[in-house]
Amino acid sequence: MRSKKAEAIEVLFDSFVARMSEKPDMELDELRDLIEECGDLARDPGGVDYLDVDVDGTPSLWLVPHGCSDDHVLLCFHGGGCVTGTRFSHRKMFAHIAKAVGCRALVIDYARAPEHTHPSQINEGLKAYKWLLQQGIDASSIATVGDSAGGNLCTAVVLHARDSGVELPAAVIPLSPWYDMEATGKSFESNAAVERLITREVSLSMSQMYIGDCSPRDPLVNPIHADFKNFPPTYIQVGGYEAILDDSLRVAKKLEECGVEYRCDVFPEMQHVFQFMAGNAPEADEAISRLADWVRPKLGLA
Repeated sequence: MRSKKAEAIEVLFDSFVARMSEKPDMELDELRDLIEECGDLARDPGGVDYLDVDVDGTPSLWLVPHGCSDDHVLLCFHGGGCVTGTRFSHRKMFAHIAKAVGCRALVIDYARAPEHTHPSQINEGLKAYKWLLQQGIDASSIATVGDSAGGNLCTAVVLHARDSGVELPAAVIPLSPWYDMEATGKSFESNAAVERLITREVSLSMSQMYIGDCSPRDPLVNPIHADFKNFPPTYIQVGGYEAILDDSLRVAKKLEECGVEYRCDVFPEMQHVFQFMAGNAPEADEAISRLADWVRPKLGLA
């Protein structure tokens, strides 16, 4: 049974839905300001420095836990449908993850849709990954992490790296990944009564802004259609109440079929990106602890 503290994300999501319903013609800038409130769910972990950095033209944020390894990096992609979200809305959640793992994290503020559509985000993500390699960080000391649309990007960027002949990172960690640009998952129906934020209509609306004229079945847009041969070890976390739960389960099945080392944990009664509540809800802290225990050996930090 979920904790009382875990209800905070439901309260916030309910407020989002109410405010968007009251103002169906909400401007994009106002929607973006709304989604920034997700960052308020986490408690600042303390003992982490936040340092602005320009990553080959992309504004980014270093998260540096005190006493951490400088030789290992989590490359982080924020969620928000590739339309909303920033390095600031996600800094506390990713800081908790970096502190638990014991290494630096780099959160990039990739250009958002609809001003910039696919493949802008994939190309910018690969550029950031190559930038880390150019800084002397070994590929075997890097893991990609992302939530929601960022879960898509942290997966698709690695697929793009593989197809481009770039050395691959040690691990990939998608949190509540939003993969299916056609919103075909059965969990839209099976979880309709418990999901508090995402509907099929919302998913399709966001995907149209992101993919533009691209096919919704392009593997770099929709990794459900990707070939995961020779893909790095992958750890997926997803909430049991999510409308897009099936996105995670279908990709997990593909990873298994391709012989990829993977883990997929479904957290009962949890909402989309419940890890936002890091430091305030035990379910979020447990998820991050599992993540850290899984990835440290992959990075050589165990």
